[in-house]
Amino acid sequence: MSEVEHLTLADAASVEPDGDGRFRAELVDDFTVFGIPNGGYLQCVMANAAVAAASDEGASHLHATAATTNFVSPSVVGPATVATEVRRVGRSASFVHVTLSQEGVVTTESLVTVGTLRESARLRYQSSVAPVLAPVSECVELPAHESLSIHHLVDMRCDPDSPAWWNGEAGDAQVVIWLRLADGGAPWNAWSVLFAADAVPPATLPLGSTGWVPTLQLTSYVRRIPASEWLRARQWCVVVADGLVDERCELFDDTGELVATSSQLAMVRFGQA
Repeated sequence: MSEVEHLTLADAASVEPDGDGRFRAELVDDFTVFGIPNGGYLQCVMANAAVAAASDEGASHLHATAATTNFVSPSVVGPATVATEVRRVGRSASFVHVTLSQEGVVTTESLVTVGTLRESARLRYQSSVAPVLAPVSECVELPAHESLSIHHLVDMRCDPDSPAWWNGEAGDAQVVIWLRLADGGAPWNAWSVLFAADAVPPATLPLGSTGWVPTLQLTSYVRRIPASEWLRARQWCVVVADGLVDERCELFDDTGELVATSSQLAMVRFGQA
């Protein structure tokens, strides 16, 4: 039996111009969680439209450096319309409001900041420290979950000395892993880390959550172009209360510098005590 062919992230998140600041997109099953398009994947779609729209208005910026996204209602696999409104074109940054609609209903909306990152960032200060992990070759490869299509396209490795939260073992409310894009396309870049910032398993899993953690709002910042194929990721819970979790994520490349960060507010469920 031949292996199932998957789209690369670049193809799955591509957009086609449709006139008057509008774009066509086709959301695919390859980047879904329990059948719902992943939030980071949707941010990649929105970022593509934002950069293109800003360029159409005369901006020379190359990268989406920040995105704040509200998930108004669940998107579904299939065609979508992406509408843009360029709020401002500036010298160092431009701002684009983006909405994604399906069958005339807005499911997702973002405010995207567009700029240009240097190949080598001039680091002056960084308080965040990359997590300590065993070498990739010594780490445990996380099993791909049947209901999490994105895990077939991302290689995740966990330190063998950490709690086996993927098997239900309890631990602190954090997940620390190696992360590599394994979709058959290009390695991590300044655009695809918008997906990486929402690809790490929920940090509520070590607390016993069911894995159902739908995001209400996601904010991602891209701080540098990744300099390595593997990223070190740390995701942790700030607070879990009243069925909601405030979760943070940091991504580092092999230089030890911070590549991207994200924060999100999401709903969460726990099994019966």
